[in-house]
Amino acid sequence: MSITLRELRAEDEHVMRRMHAQLSLEGFSFLLAEGPWEYVLRTVTEEASGIHLPADRVTADFFVAEADGVPVGRVSIRHYLNDFLHNYGGHIGYAVAPEFRSKGYATAILNLSLVRLAELGVRQALVICEADNVASARVIEKCGGQFEDARTHHGTTMLRYWVTTSNVDGQATAT
Repeated sequence: MSITLRELRAEDEHVMRRMHAQLSLEGFSFLLAEGPWEYVLRTVTEEASGIHLPADRVTADFFVAEADGVPVGRVSIRHYLNDFLHNYGGHIGYAVAPEFRSKGYATAILNLSLVRLAELGVRQALVICEADNVASARVIEKCGGQFEDARTHHGTTMLRYWVTTSNVDGQATAT
């Protein structure tokens, strides 16, 4: 099964809001904006263009991850790092809906995200996960992540990894 990343669409509202509700239970903000769907779409478009960014945000792509045409997750690919992202957020924030986990999708999503960062000229990508998210740490390491350190923010310990984007295979398939 192959994974593709694509832009968020109007017809994605139901499935993306369902995934948002599922992942909110785990403390993860799946959709990066709240409100009417038109507002969510506009916010994603503006963030990708780098316009009307709040002070704490950076230019970023928000993509739906699909496996053979079925949305399975999402990724936010930040074009550069501000102070907060350098310490606690990283270049890439990805999530796979619970019913699609353990199928290799996260690895494929991360690999495709690294390819996108390479296209943007980012040679070393910072990828961060919570210390208790063992599955995510394994994905990052599988994609070439080199552990740098752990940092704590508001009581949550974050593991920080650097990944060289030039070593990434642009053919993302999941098993």
